[in-house]
Amino acid sequence: MSLRTLTRALPRQLPSTTRTFSVAARKMAGGDTGAPRSGGAASGDAFTKREHASEELSIRQREKEKLEALKKKIADSEEQLAKDRKEVDDMNQQK
Repeated sequence: MSLRTLTRALPRQLPSTTRTFSVAARKMAGGDTGAPRSGGAASGDAFTKREHASEELSIRQREKEKLEALKKKIADSEEQLAKDRKEVDDMNQQK
């Protein structure tokens, strides 16, 4: 047998030790990281309630800040409107 035929047959005879692709998909159990919480008993635990309350509090704080900013903007606009009206009245009196 020649060296050429030996080198051609060699890769065919060795088993593949590594796989390039995985056939099975990765599965997560109910409590694993990244898995969504299901309803029922898991929705009523203390951590979930605390997390929900914390989210509600932060949402209320952001809404309160937005409301205060809008009230300030309205007050500034009314102040500017009052100045403009006074200026118009002064111009009408000068005529």
